[in-house]
Amino acid sequence: MNVIFISPQFPENYWHFCEALRRNGANVFGIGDTPYDNISRELKDSVTEYYWVPSLNDYEQVFKAVAYLSWKYGKMDWLESNNEYWLDQDARLREDFNITTGANIEQMSRWRSKAEMKRLYADARVASARQIRVSTLRKAQAFAREVGYPLFAKPEFGVGTAGSAKIADAKELREFFSRDLSEPYVLEQFVSGSLCSYEAILDSKGTPLFENQCEFPPSMFDVVSQQLDISYYARPTVEPKLRSLGRSVAKTFGLTSRFVHMEFFRLDREMGSLGSVGDYVGLEVNVRPPGGYTPDMLNYAHSTNVYQIWADMVCFDESRTSEGDRYTACYVGRRDCHAYAHSEQEIRERFSNELMMTGRIPDALSNDLCNQMYLARFSTAKQRQTFERFVMEQV
Repeated sequence: MNVIFISPQFPENYWHFCEALRRNGANVFGIGDTPYDNISRELKDSVTEYYWVPSLNDYEQVFKAVAYLSWKYGKMDWLESNNEYWLDQDARLREDFNITTGANIEQMSRWRSKAEMKRLYADARVASARQIRVSTLRKAQAFAREVGYPLFAKPEFGVGTAGSAKIADAKELREFFSRDLSEPYVLEQFVSGSLCSYEAILDSKGTPLFENQCEFPPSMFDVVSQQLDISYYARPTVEPKLRSLGRSVAKTFGLTSRFVHMEFFRLDREMGSLGSVGDYVGLEVNVRPPGGYTPDMLNYAHSTNVYQIWADMVCFDESRTSEGDRYTACYVGRRDCHAYAHSEQEIRERFSNELMMTGRIPDALSNDLCNQMYLARFSTAKQRQTFERFVMEQV
């Protein structure tokens, strides 16, 4: 089996996907914009060949790389990046090289459009916030009168929190429309609640081979805009209601042969047609793995290897990887701009048995995930909360 993996060197933990494919007997070909001499030894050992391009944003360069590898090794069976930034390019490459094992351009556009998601949520009978595509200030003002403030604006095809804005009142709405809105935006009703996610690795029929639930801060937008520290965690089990909604969304969206990350609000107050306290409201469907080091966190929560489960799906359309004891795995991020009460050495000593990973976060991901990360796993919620308070305590 011939597999092309786009940008296997970033994020840096993505070499694990290549390693898992290689372990399954696949020929793995990496295409990245980091020179060969600068990629990790682990990645070098995980690929049959690595093709460097000066810029992954230059489609002609990437096209030539795929063409060369196809000429040298034969037709490619699979092409993937598992990276939100390259999903559209992945789809275009598949169409140009007749790789039929993944999403085409039309499918990817439908999945990534935050406006199109609303129709699909409705088909899946999943509540979601009211929304309009941004067009004129007058229409936005009429929408605000219908649903009330605050509102939330975000790029229709955005990545993470980039370009998003919380709009508190009519004055801020006018200010928003004074911006350069060259890319398409949507404007949504603000939903009050906690943020959680449903992760799954789906086979070719859309059946989950792996499932997980994460709990996040109520507002990732506040984490970024106010430069707050972040703490979020993977639960040992998935709540049955969320599992049912996640599977329904996967079926209605037509999601197959993918690692997916779906975000939901859990309401903390009555919100009319959206539901009552504790009900789930669909926020976004991301047709790629959760960001940063979250795949590693899932491994620690489920005593498994999600990189291998994904590779099993690619190579065998089933999981040949077991899961073990369940834990709560917690990620805490600290920012360089803050002073903390406890040093890294103190954290290592206090949580020597629970700490699984520490490390610096690349600048490209630090807005959402902070600058320094600590990942640990625990048997109880009380232990997790003690860890969060200790690591995040500021001077």
